[in-house]
Amino acid sequence: MKIKMNTENMIATLLFLFLIVYPLMTSAYKVLNLASFLSMVFISLSVALIWGYAGIFSSGQSLFFGIGGYFYGILMLNVTQPSFTLVAFILGVVVAGLVSWLLGYIIFYGGVNDMFVGLITLCVTLAIETFMAQTAGPEWKIGNVSLGGYNGINSIPTISIGSFSLVGNNLYYFILILLLVVYISLRLLVVSRWGYALIAIRENRERSKMFGYNVPFIQTMVFALGGALASLSGILYACWGGYMTPSTMSLSAATLPVVLVAAGGRKNLTAGMIFTLIYLWFAQYLSANGNQYALVILGLLLLVVILLLPQGMLVALFNWLDSLKLRPKARASYEINPVKEVLHEK
Repeated sequence: MKIKMNTENMIATLLFLFLIVYPLMTSAYKVLNLASFLSMVFISLSVALIWGYAGIFSSGQSLFFGIGGYFYGILMLNVTQPSFTLVAFILGVVVAGLVSWLLGYIIFYGGVNDMFVGLITLCVTLAIETFMAQTAGPEWKIGNVSLGGYNGINSIPTISIGSFSLVGNNLYYFILILLLVVYISLRLLVVSRWGYALIAIRENRERSKMFGYNVPFIQTMVFALGGALASLSGILYACWGGYMTPSTMSLSAATLPVVLVAAGGRKNLTAGMIFTLIYLWFAQYLSANGNQYALVILGLLLLVVILLLPQGMLVALFNWLDSLKLRPKARASYEINPVKEVLHEK
């Protein structure tokens, strides 16, 4: 595959180069903060994949975030063997992926689509969050681990490779390497034939069915992949902070990734990743200075996007910068839409 050196790819390359050298330029505290921001990017990528490319509007990615984090924490606190952390890490992603596959199977093979998917996933997420908040009593235990109600579970161990525990810069680079692998894999996926099938379904489900695509199957599989990505975010968050609470599945937690992806550009993985990092840094900056206006500002930005920049702020910026570079040639587009070519080929 030929790589185009357009604005998106150049900015993504510069971003990862900066992230690689960042620990060499700053304090351990700031590196630890950025590690938490990077762990949250995976859930934004999951939203961009299933909503931006497959047209599945889900408000339940925080559910799989919580499932992954809780599963990993409960399993590790019962096993208490540092050498088992990688196994627990993989199992957490697999279990959350299976749960999202099952939920997706019920939804899509049941003929549910569009806004109703968002309503169902949001209701399920809030139901699980409400249930987990009621598990404060001593009777709510899994093995030796008390669920803790709204306080959640604490002292979750970080990932270890053999006797080597991933903390500080080691955890940061582990998360960064995972992010780079996932990001490149998704970029390759969305320009593959399977990725084009996702876009065809997003644009016109009924016509895609007429051309022989098994639409419910494809929707279920991409929904499961999105759930696995969100759980990866939750497990890394649990490893970073050492705790997991029901608030990770709250209403604000469920809607925030959707808003971030929409504001940055839901049909572009790079835009979703970058806008998530910018917002999290900005929100922490405001909190450190005694202000809590990050969500208000994000809401205003979303209004601007809806009214003036429906393709997203960063996607509009990418296109504008490329239009300067390519004039008088046609403007580059970051919203890949090869539906006509795919359907024609079929």
